[in-house]
Amino acid sequence: MSNKIDRRDFMKLMGLGAAASTVPLVAHRAMAGPNPPKGFYDVPMKGNVRFLHITDVHGQLKPVYFREPNVNLGVGDAFGRPPHLVGKKLLKAMGMKPNTPESYAYTYLNFEQDALKYGRTGGFAHIKTLLDRLREQAGGKDNTLTLDGGDLWQGSGTSLWTRGVDMVEASNILGLDVMVGHWEFTYKENEVLNNVALFKGDFIGQNVRVKEDSLMSDEYVRLVEQYDGRGLYDEDAGFAFQPYVIKEINGARICIVGQAFPRTGNANPQEFFPDWSFGLREDDMIEMVQAIRKEEKPDAIVLLSHNGMDVDIKMAQRVPGLNAVFGGHTHDGMAKPLKVKNVEGHECWVTNAGSNGKFVGVMDFDIQDGKLKGMHYRQLPVITDWLPADKEMEAYIDQMRQKVYDKNIVESRRSDLFYNKDRLGKTFEEILGEKLAIADRTLYRRGNFMGTWDQVLCNALRWEHNADIALSAGVRWGTSTLKGDWITMEDVMTECAITYGETYVTEMSGKQIHDMLEGVADNLYDPDPYLQSGGDMVRVGGLDYTIDPSKKLGERITHMVLDDGRELKPDETYTVSGWATVNRTPEGRLMWDVVRDYILSNKGKGNVLRLEKINRPTLVNVMNNPGIADYEGKAS
Repeated sequence: MSNKIDRRDFMKLMGLGAAASTVPLVAHRAMAGPNPPKGFYDVPMKGNVRFLHITDVHGQLKPVYFREPNVNLGVGDAFGRPPHLVGKKLLKAMGMKPNTPESYAYTYLNFEQDALKYGRTGGFAHIKTLLDRLREQAGGKDNTLTLDGGDLWQGSGTSLWTRGVDMVEASNILGLDVMVGHWEFTYKENEVLNNVALFKGDFIGQNVRVKEDSLMSDEYVRLVEQYDGRGLYDEDAGFAFQPYVIKEINGARICIVGQAFPRTGNANPQEFFPDWSFGLREDDMIEMVQAIRKEEKPDAIVLLSHNGMDVDIKMAQRVPGLNAVFGGHTHDGMAKPLKVKNVEGHECWVTNAGSNGKFVGVMDFDIQDGKLKGMHYRQLPVITDWLPADKEMEAYIDQMRQKVYDKNIVESRRSDLFYNKDRLGKTFEEILGEKLAIADRTLYRRGNFMGTWDQVLCNALRWEHNADIALSAGVRWGTSTLKGDWITMEDVMTECAITYGETYVTEMSGKQIHDMLEGVADNLYDPDPYLQSGGDMVRVGGLDYTIDPSKKLGERITHMVLDDGRELKPDETYTVSGWATVNRTPEGRLMWDVVRDYILSNKGKGNVLRLEKINRPTLVNVMNNPGIADYEGKAS
């Protein structure tokens, strides 16, 4: 069976945009001990309404390592503005010091050494303990609202194999009150509706609409009715879910407006959500907030968003009536909120709570006589060893991971790849615990350009398909593996676990490859945040290139050279491999199986997987940008 896709389909799908001789095995972790600095997790209530915020957990129920970027370039108005600061510049802007727990949490600085010192971050059993402590400090759960900014149900082997149900059940134990979505919509519509019905909180989104044809479809109406009507909130307005909710907290009326990822319809396969449409819908947001202010008369209005930080900043400036934005999508840990003025001259606080359960944001509102008198914010790094595991959550996670992989497991949208026969009869824990090789360096993904985990993925694609070039989407999810640690199947799944993980090989001309890279770069570096995708640059294996982010579309990408030294020529044809296609389903093996087999087949002496080369692009006109530091490639 052929596993090629044609050039037209390929260009459509790329709309995503997107060592020592021996390596000792690390034996010790978290040498700082189990106790945090005095008062580290003490946040006395300052007001009468407390918001607790997490986002972009990406299916990570267990504690993880996650290296923050050393390249996060801002362009246009975002030049030098948080979150587009890295390393020491970020610490200075946020009022934090080097060589501290905060430095470990918020930056890449001394990552390997600090990871050994402080250990892993996140983990739902530990987040639950922290949330309960913060609720108690607020006078009880009734005085709090716990918000999730989306990308909760995707990003792990267990979330893929349970179709997100593991995360929904864990969220209910966690006590989530309200959430929005993005990768949630990459399960099938019936699976999304089932999860929304199972979720004990409110799933909201003012910018998710039912398509007009689907509103007239008896089939869609019957589908929604199976799940108590959740998924067709307002037939007249066409809302697929509640656009907002009003909560009574400690005598105050709080409105939470939902905003799903606006570009879901472009960035992810529409076959998963044929009846729903997405968009920024700023005009609708403005009109809705005005109506809420007039008719609902809330004491405060907040936006729970998956726009991405830069888009949230622009929207907060242009939508009057918002008091705060709890943002997600771009994985930015913001120790302090960005305070912006809207068109009415009023202040709105914009935040983002990082990713992978690494941070909990705490915002207190002081509401008196129906007026917001004050706001206070603090973000807390979740350092796992400093927080005891909640017993109920820990028991749930352990039990869930003992589920057995069977023929009902769905791994692919292709009928002949629904499940892996080699995994039948094994528990999730057994599958994910498989040791593959030892990392010869720290493997990470996050950053505007090539990460070491991305290189592993690209190498695997080229190995599988005997390709000149490999492409891997510049997504920001995916955890880190420390140098000297075993790479496990769980690590592989955190880099690959999506519902459309089929791989492909195709042929492209040098001009097509150049134009594709230009398009993705424009999604990342267009000065208007409303025209950005919120991801990082597509990862390219087997090819080096030069990029100047300051240039215009069509002028950023130059000097393209293959690993064998050949210059890429516009009119010559090259074999290109990849995965995560947005349009027609390719016929290659699933990505996680490809990566697993590549690692097992290419590890060397001492079970070490060595990366001989990292295809980092050469960067031009970036060294005056405070969003880059310690770049491992060439930069000027």
